Amino acid sequence: MFVTMNGKKFLIIISTIIVLIVAVFVFNGNNATTPTSSKSWGLSFPESGKLPVGNATPEYLKKYNAYYSGNVEEKKVYLTFDAGYEAGYTEKILEALKKQNVSATFFIVGTYIRDNPDLVKKMVDGGHIVGNHTQSHPDMSKMSTLEDFKKQICPVEEKYKELIGKEMPKFYRPPQGVFSEMNLEMAQGMGYKTIFWSVAYVDWYKDDQPSKESAFNTLLPRIHPGAIILLHSTSKTNSEILEEFITKVKDAGYTFGTLDELK
Repeated sequence: MFVTMNGKKFLIIISTIIVLIVAVFVFNGNNATTPTSSKSWGLSFPESGKLPVGNATPEYLKKYNAYYSGNVEEKKVYLTFDAGYEAGYTEKILEALKKQNVSATFFIVGTYIRDNPDLVKKMVDGGHIVGNHTQSHPDMSKMSTLEDFKKQICPVEEKYKELIGKEMPKFYRPPQGVFSEMNLEMAQGMGYKTIFWSVAYVDWYKDDQPSKESAFNTLLPRIHPGAIILLHSTSKTNSEILEEFITKVKDAGYTFGTLDELK
C-alpha cells in the first residue's frame, strides 16, 4: 500500500526523525564514553540530599567495577581524601578521624609515599585504606596502551609494598577525574575498583581556601545516601572543619562505611 503526502508533511516527518536521532546521540554521549574519548568527571545537583547526576550512569560504571556512589537506599557515606603532596594538615585530619572513629581512604601518588612514609604508615595503622592515585598524577586518558597505564599504577603498588609489607588495596582514583572507557577496562583488568565521587567542593587552592561557613554550606546539602565524599588532605579548611563536619553528618542520621563495602 502506498501513502501519498504533500511536501510539507514529508519535511515534518524527516525533521522529526533527525531530532530523534540527535537525541539518541546526546543521551548516549551524556551517559557513557567511548574507548578513545576522554571525559572529566562532572556532576550536577538537581535536588538537595539526592544522588547527583554524573556524566556516566552508575549502571554504566558498574560494568567496569567503577563507582561514584554506594547504595542510595542506605544512609551510609564514604569519606575519601586525595593527596598529591603534603601541606602539613594530614596529622590533624588523622587525629579528627581517630576521635570520630571513622575510617577513610587516602588516594596518594607515588611521590607521597617516598616523601612521607611515616604518614602513610599512620594511615594504615589507623585503619584507613590507602588507594592508588598514580605515580605522577598525569592525564590517564592519554595512556593508550596497558603498558603505559601500568607505568603509572605499578610503581605506586611497589612503593607501598616496600613500606607496608603488604599488597596495596585495589582502589584507583583517576587524577582530576579524567578517564576513558579504555582506562576503566585497564583498571578493571588489573583488579582495581575505580572510584569517582558524588560530593566535593573547591578545596584544593592553597592560597584561596574556603571559609568554614562556605564549606558547610556547600558540602552538607549535597550529602545523600551512598555518598562518596572527596576532600583534599592539602586543605587547611578541611583540617579545621573535619571533626565538626563528621559530627554534623552523623547527626543527620548517617554512618560512615569503607570502600571495600561497595558492590
